[in-house]
This record gives sequence, C-alpha cells and structure tokens, in this order.
Amino acid sequence: MKTCLSKNLQNSSSNKGEDVDKGKQTRGLVDPRQLAGLIEPIAQIIEAARSDVRYAVNQAMVQSYWQIGQIIVEQEQQGQERAEYGTQQLKQLSAALMERLGKGFDVTNLRNMRRFYLAFPIRDAVRPELSWTHYRALIRVDNPNAREWYLKEAVNLNWSARALERQISKLYYERLLASKDRALVEQEAKTQTEPLAESVQDYLRDPYILDFLNLQDKTYQESELEQAIISNIQQFLLELGKGFAFVERQQRIRFDDEDFYIDLVFYNFKLKCFLLVDLKLGKLKHQDVGQMDTYVRLYDEQHKGDDDNPTIGLVLCSEKSEAVVKYSVLADKKQLFSAKYLPYLPTEEELKQELEREHANAIQHLSNNSNKSHYQ
Repeated sequence: MKTCLSKNLQNSSSNKGEDVDKGKQTRGLVDPRQLAGLIEPIAQIIEAARSDVRYAVNQAMVQSYWQIGQIIVEQEQQGQERAEYGTQQLKQLSAALMERLGKGFDVTNLRNMRRFYLAFPIRDAVRPELSWTHYRALIRVDNPNAREWYLKEAVNLNWSARALERQISKLYYERLLASKDRALVEQEAKTQTEPLAESVQDYLRDPYILDFLNLQDKTYQESELEQAIISNIQQFLLELGKGFAFVERQQRIRFDDEDFYIDLVFYNFKLKCFLLVDLKLGKLKHQDVGQMDTYVRLYDEQHKGDDDNPTIGLVLCSEKSEAVVKYSVLADKKQLFSAKYLPYLPTEEELKQELEREHANAIQHLSNNSNKSHYQ
C-alpha cells in the first residue's frame, strides 16, 4: 500500500514538473491565430507603402526623363532630329551631369531620353503605370502603330518590363495581325508572360532606379566565397608593386540596353592601361573568355583615353580541384601584350597559385565563422 502511494506521489510530482516545464516553454508565446491576425495587417501596410514608393519614384523618373529629352531635342538641337554637333554635345553634357548628379546620365541613357521624347512628343500620352525600363523597350519599336499597341497592352495586362520585352522580341503584334487563330496566339502570350511578373522588391533593385536616386549600386549578388576571393585577389594585385591602382569593384558597363558587371577594375600606371578581372566559381567555359573579350572591347570604347594603351582582361576560375587563369587579349593586340605587358603582369601560373591559396583560405575562414555562429 505504501509502495503504491509512494509511486503515485512520485508520478504526481513528475507530472507537475512537466507541467511547470511546459509552462516555461509556452510562457510569452503568442497564440498562432493571434499572430496571424497581427502579421496580415502589418504586411498589407508595408506592401501598400512600397507600392506607393514605386509609383511615386516611377512617375517622377519617367516625367523627368521625358523633359530632359525635350530639352535636348528642342533647346540644344533646335528641334532637329539630328544635329551636326549632336554626338559631341551629348558627350559633354553627359560628363557634366554625371559629375554633378551621378552615373545615371551616361551618353547611352541621354540618347534614350532623347529617343523617348521623339517617340512620345505628347506628354499626356506618357503613361505613369509604365517604368523607364518599359519605355526603353518601347522606343526601340519603329512602327508607331505597333508601339502604341504594345504600350496599351502593357498597361491593360499589367506586363512587367521583361514580359513586354519578351512580347516585342517575339513579334506578338505582328503575329496577331497575321494569325487566323488570334485566341491561340493570345493564350501562348499569356502563358509566357505570367512567369515574368515583377515584384516591388525587384523594381526597387532596378539599377536605373538606383541611378535616378543617385544611390550606391549594390544590385549585384555575390556569394560570400566570391566576396572573400575577390577581396584577397584585389589586395594581392595591389601589393605586387608593379603599378596597379584600384579603380572600382563591380563596375557596370552598358551595351545597348544590357548591363554588365566587372568584378574588379584596375589601372596600371606603368603600362598605361586598364585591367579587368572577372571571377568564376566552377569550370572555365569557352563563353567566359568570349564574355571577357566583350568587356575588353566595350571598355576600350567607353573608358579608354586617347593616350591609354589597349585594355586587357583576366579571367579567374576557382574550382575545388584546380584553379584556371587566363589573360584575355584581343587578337590584334597580342603582339603588344607579349612584348610590353607581360613584364609588368603576374604570370598565369603565379595567379593560379594565388587563386588556389585564396580559395582554400576563404573556405577555411567561412567554415570557422559558420562554426562560431553555430556555438553562439
């Protein structure tokens, strides 16, 4: 009898202990249904505010660029579509504006503003629902009827800029006119455009928005491993003592309406040339070298001074097993590269060893940080 009573008392005490522990665990926690009731109205407030910001910035940006296009056409070119001094004047204007207002006013963007005004000379015809990226796509449509149709469809169907560009590139307007089965073409277009929807967050990361607001451009995405390797390679080149000066990290260059980002840009004062560095994680592909050749060509066109030597590129591929390093030089500049550049540049083998070392160091550093975070 005593034994049974003792067991019952022990069980009762144990149950009470469990209840106390459960009470400690649940004390201060909000009921999930109550939490859901808080999340929804807060989320709606923030989402509505973000939409308001999007609309306000977009409207100001589009209207401003329309007015700039008007000034360029009507005041500086006296209403002519082409002026003899237009190209040089645009370059001078671009340099002055970028010095004062930031990098959103390069020659390409100013030329687009000019084309924007010429394509939409009536200010009221500019729809605030569409972004500058939408209008950059529309001004490339030469047919005025097609341009107007794409504009209305983009507004009515709430197309993202990517969706609009997709439909223009696929000649959606022309295919509809020629098709005997419009419903089939429309269904195909709907299926292809819905996945291209744009969120408010995507819109606010648009580099053109950041340029307009003169904010530092951080739209690129680097993994922690890439960041660590790039930082160390940057330091390695600067410590060589062979004339390297750091210019910029993740520098953006434009070709037509595409944006490209170069991981590291240096200027070598002994060689009087720019060095572009691009890091790839994984196996070196043929297109990686071709892409760097494109960067070199564009950089020569857009940044090289008259007294500068040709730009050179450097592709770094960091694999787990083996690093690969390759200089990228345009075909007609290879003799110059061999004769004059090589004495001032680290060899591909030296860079390969450095890249392998930095890859291992970065992995170890990130692993150590991960372990610290785990135990904190």
